[in-house]
Amino acid sequence: MPGQISRRRSRLAWCAALVLPCALFTPAAAAPQAVHGGAAGASALDWRPCEDPAQRGFECATFDVPLDHSRPAGDTIQLAVIRHKATNPSARTGSLFFNPGGPGGSGTVSLPQWYERFFPAELRERFDVVSWDPRGVGRSTAVRCFADAEEATAWWDRQPAGFPVGEKERKAWFAGRAELAEGCRKRASKLMPYVSTADTARDLDRLREAVGDRQLSYWGVSYGTFLGAVYANLFPGKVGGLLLDGNVDPRGYADGAMDSEPSQTTSLRMGSDLGSADTVGKFLELCGQAPVSQCAFSAGSAEATRAKFAALMRRLPGEPVGKWTYGRTVEALRSYLYFVHPGWTGAAEMLQQLWQGSAPPLPPPSPNYPGFEQEAAVVCSESPNPRRLSRYAELDAFSAERAGDLGHRWVWDYEWCAQWPATAAHRYTGPWNRPTAHPVLVVNPTYDPSTSYQAAQAMTGALADARLLTLDGYGHTALLNPSTCVNRYAVRYFTTGALPPAGASCRQDTPPFAPARPTGGIATGGGGLAKARGTR
Repeated sequence: MPGQISRRRSRLAWCAALVLPCALFTPAAAAPQAVHGGAAGASALDWRPCEDPAQRGFECATFDVPLDHSRPAGDTIQLAVIRHKATNPSARTGSLFFNPGGPGGSGTVSLPQWYERFFPAELRERFDVVSWDPRGVGRSTAVRCFADAEEATAWWDRQPAGFPVGEKERKAWFAGRAELAEGCRKRASKLMPYVSTADTARDLDRLREAVGDRQLSYWGVSYGTFLGAVYANLFPGKVGGLLLDGNVDPRGYADGAMDSEPSQTTSLRMGSDLGSADTVGKFLELCGQAPVSQCAFSAGSAEATRAKFAALMRRLPGEPVGKWTYGRTVEALRSYLYFVHPGWTGAAEMLQQLWQGSAPPLPPPSPNYPGFEQEAAVVCSESPNPRRLSRYAELDAFSAERAGDLGHRWVWDYEWCAQWPATAAHRYTGPWNRPTAHPVLVVNPTYDPSTSYQAAQAMTGALADARLLTLDGYGHTALLNPSTCVNRYAVRYFTTGALPPAGASCRQDTPPFAPARPTGGIATGGGGLAKARGTR
């Protein structure tokens, strides 16, 4: 029925909207792996069938890399690596590395879940598809800031849902982030300076060498685009094919000194709040143009639907619906907007239930747990953010003025950087225009709620030789919001090196608020500097 969300659909939509899959880590994975003494000398990967039933059909390996690449004979850490071999061995041309975003995205979990539905069959036939948990993340040597799963859960449950609203919640937010920072300082101080994107790019080059490829073929989504840009400029001669989808503005992310006080957060410099505002606007416009049978929140016209949404947002701060506060609702909406199918339909049903005064089912526990601190460990160590706590309240008002309701969320998402106890030893801040051996393909939707189209234009302009392919559509990343047209260009690029024509654009296979049709190529997934956290 319109306006009612089943628990199954709610969970599906939330899993789709999250950067990491809904079965990411288990309590057994909570303990960090140790930093080992001795040099990293392995030149190959010892592939074996993966033991986890969720990874059936895949091969797994561990790979030692230096903790500090400037001291290759020093301590080592381990990377967890996974691959699916080319399905047509006689046509195999090499390996295709995949990063699912984050920071904090687990490749060993994402790849098995997305492989058959995410990657075009032509690429699966010709490439071993390889992914890994980057250093600091998941099954690799990981940043862990709590004694155990119970302590992490208790901390998370004390935090305001979504973002803080009002002085009382802001004080709780500040105190919670200070507590987290202290736990990280105590438990992960040796690892945290060495989890930067530059460190991971150097790991990736060692992995490329280990699989025997002369140049790197790479598909990165969301934050994975920044990793790709760093790799392209650290190892320009090793660039084979790099496809960057859902783009981070590299200068907005990395520019500025870590010991100065930047005027804005990472998210505001990259325009993530503006991308969300534009996407919400299109969501409400298209919902209003659709019948209630296709968009439960429709009020019969775009104007009336926008007015209805504004009235709901004004009401929720003072009149939450059960545990659905204003902060929780805004965060949920942002998460749903990542994926047109099924996310936009789920968003409309959620909003309609709240409009009627009925609490939707709460989302499942955060799939980023244990390990939600791993995103902060990367971003806060290498991307400048204000250290002055009062600045976040000022930016909250600034971003809300220019970007509406979702502007609040983007400011507070980066507040934990204000008190972060570590700075990257090897952060990369440019140059971004080193000539690469082959051109880079940049892809982005025009309405992306996390990595804006303007950020993709900035990425294209920053790189020495890049071509922008526009997806005339919606959602976070093009490849995770199905477009047969984008897939065809991707296959051609990886198999022949050919770029789309200058100015080329594609459409999504299924528009919003229409029944989804199978495309045979792509599934829901995630990625994002804009990682969606569970909101309890």
